[in-house]
Amino acid sequence: MVDEIANTIAVDYEARFEIAVLHLSDYGDYAVGPRAYTYLKGSIRGRLHQMGVLRRMIGHGNYDLVVVPQIEPTAIVWLACLGLGPRLILHLHGNPRHENTHPKAHIIFGVFRMLVLDRLTYVFGTSPKQLRAFGRDFPGVASHWTPNPVREFPAMEREARAEDGRVVFVNVGRFCFQKGQDLIIAAFRDVVRLRPKARLVLVGYGEEKAGLAAQARDLGIADSVSFEHHPQDPVRPLAAADVYVSLSRWEGWSLAICEALRLGLPVVSSDCEFGPSDILTDERLGRLVPTEDKAGAVEAMLYYHDNIVAERAFAEFRAAYVARFNVSKVATEHALALTKAAGRPVAGAPPREAENAWGGRTSA
Repeated sequence: MVDEIANTIAVDYEARFEIAVLHLSDYGDYAVGPRAYTYLKGSIRGRLHQMGVLRRMIGHGNYDLVVVPQIEPTAIVWLACLGLGPRLILHLHGNPRHENTHPKAHIIFGVFRMLVLDRLTYVFGTSPKQLRAFGRDFPGVASHWTPNPVREFPAMEREARAEDGRVVFVNVGRFCFQKGQDLIIAAFRDVVRLRPKARLVLVGYGEEKAGLAAQARDLGIADSVSFEHHPQDPVRPLAAADVYVSLSRWEGWSLAICEALRLGLPVVSSDCEFGPSDILTDERLGRLVPTEDKAGAVEAMLYYHDNIVAERAFAEFRAAYVARFNVSKVATEHALALTKAAGRPVAGAPPREAENAWGGRTSA
C-alpha cells in the first residue's frame, strides 16, 4: 500500500513532491523494483541503534514532512528527531486502542500523550470512525481521512456454480485472534447443520491454523471447511466463492472486505472498531452484525445462502462502489492531505474539490 501510494504520488505530482520511503525491517518476499520515489533501507540492532539510524537518515534528507505509521513508532521517531525540525504526521492503520496492551507500550503511549501529541502536525487515518475515536482519546490534532487503495484485479470469469445448492463462504486474512476465524467456524457449524451443502474456505496463514483446523474437526465440520494459502493473489478463491465473511474483533480498515466487494461478493461482517461500518454503508453491499454475536452471524449467513441468486444482481454495484478507492484517487487524496500538512501552498497540488470527490474528510 505504501509503495503504491508513494509511487503514484511521485509520478502524478513529480514537480510538487520529492518522496522517500525508509524501511528498517525485512519483509520476506517484498521486492522493490524501479520506483519513482527514493527507496531507503536501514539495518538496526536494538532500540538505541534504531534511533541513531532514524536521526541520521531523516536528518540527512532535510525533509519537510515525516509520516510514521502507528503511535508507538511515532513516539520513537519524535525522540530520535529532537532538534531536527521536520513536521511529524501520525498515520493510523490499525486500532490504536489495541496497540497499548503491554508495559512497554504503556510507557511509550505516556510519552506520546505528554510530549508528542501537541507537536504533531496532522493525523492521517484509514477510517473516519478510527479518526473520530482517536480524536476522543487524544483531542486537539487536525486529521484527514486517507483510505487505503484497493487493487484492481485482472478480468476473470467467475467459476460456474454447480446446480446442487452449494454456496461457498470465504474469508481472507491472517489466522489470528483479531481476525476471528474461530468465530466464523463456530457460526458456520450452525449454518452447515441447517444447510448441509454449504462450504467454508479460509484463505491465509498464521500460527493459529492448526488450532482452527482442530476446532473444525471437534465441531464435526472438517469435511465442509478447507484452508488455502494464496500469499500474493486472493482473486481465485474470491472468484470461486459466493459470500465473504469477516467476523474480526477489531480492524482499522478492511482491504479484504473491499477486495471481496471488488469481485462482486456480498459481505457479512462484524460491526467492530473501526472499518467495516465505514465500508458497508448500503444494504446492497452486505450486512453488519454485532461483534462476537454468533446468532446474528448465522442469521446473516443463512440469508445470503438462501438468497444468493437474487443477491448476484448487485455484483456490479458492489464493484463500482469500491472502484472509488482505486490507487489514483487515493493517491490524490494523500497528496491533498500532504499539501495541507505542509502548511504552505505546493505548486500544482490537487484542488480542494478533490477532497470530496469520494468522501474524503478533514477535521481541524
